[in-house]
Amino acid sequence: MLRLKTRYEKEVVPRLMKKFKYRNPMQVPRLEKVVLNAGVGDAIQNSKSLDNAASEMAIISGQRAVITKAKQSIAAFKLRAGMSIGCKVTLRGTRMFTFLDKLFNLALPRIRDFRGLSPKSFDGRGNYSLGVKEQLLFPEIEYDKVEKIRGMDICIVTSARSDEEAKFFLMEMGLPVREG
Repeated sequence: MLRLKTRYEKEVVPRLMKKFKYRNPMQVPRLEKVVLNAGVGDAIQNSKSLDNAASEMAIISGQRAVITKAKQSIAAFKLRAGMSIGCKVTLRGTRMFTFLDKLFNLALPRIRDFRGLSPKSFDGRGNYSLGVKEQLLFPEIEYDKVEKIRGMDICIVTSARSDEEAKFFLMEMGLPVREG
């Protein structure tokens, strides 16, 4: 069974019920989905870079990436509506728990001078967003095969009603949030 999911069921749920005085285990916040998003700015000139970004995202997440298209035309960027400019993956269930376990325990500690994530990245509704500057943090990506270093946005969506609940919940799950 999954390490993070087992931890949630056995340790996190009882702690959250005690701290926030929930009467029913169904009131306890849970993970709904994790969305990985990467904008590929050079895809306008070079469509192969978008394919590389999508394949790297598929390797990281274990699920095929969806190509995202521009909604508006922006003349300054030589961008027309409908052009492919990025890729995203929405993870749920088993893949979500596997990815988060890998993110918390392998990828984030590999960041140079890492002291924890910002506590200000909660959105007010119990969701947490973070950005990573390079895909090389993930152990599946081979350094020699990387054409260009790209970052990505990671959004963790929970069913928590407030930032306080979400922060406590995600810290119990293992999200390394710094104090302050």
